[in-house]
Amino acid sequence: MTEPKAHRTRSGRVLTDEEIDALSAEVAETDYDVEALKTRRRGRPPMGSGPADVVPVRIDPELRAAIEARAEAEHTTTSEIIREAIRRFLEVA
Repeated sequence: MTEPKAHRTRSGRVLTDEEIDALSAEVAETDYDVEALKTRRRGRPPMGSGPADVVPVRIDPELRAAIEARAEAEHTTTSEIIREAIRRFLEVA
């Protein structure tokens, strides 16, 4: 027979059965707004007026390196750099 799993805190201290019971009772007594939880959206937030499409595009290694460098410098993603570049080129908001 296997030993029961020891539950530990972030600091590594093993929780006793009494502490686990107290924590679960505390959580069970918490009031949750069930309707708010039901209406919470899952997944990625919408971009623009509807669901976004994935558009595969081939780019050369030098362009990709420039995009990645710009994204790192601006603390953003390569996708956001590409979207912003296309918006500016097409003069679209």
